[in-house]
Amino acid sequence: MVAIYKEFHDKGLNIVGVSLDKDAAKWKEAIAKDRLTWTHVSNLKFWDEPIAAQYKVQSIPATFILDASGKVVAKDLRGEELRAKIKELLAK
Repeated sequence: MVAIYKEFHDKGLNIVGVSLDKDAAKWKEAIAKDRLTWTHVSNLKFWDEPIAAQYKVQSIPATFILDASGKVVAKDLRGEELRAKIKELLAK
């Protein structure tokens, strides 16, 4: 995700990381360790996280690509498939 973010952020990609952590210190430590510079949110409620419930997250990691209106246009893509979909959507 870090490489994809670096490649596409200037072209319009934004990432919001939603954590299912329970421990704020460990969550913040992981963000710093991995140098994740995008927006992060968590209610520290593990599987009771409201955003996870709203998007029906059943396993982690989970990825969702939303368009400018907030509509989910792809989900659970990884690696090159994720990169290609982001590139396609940003070219429109």
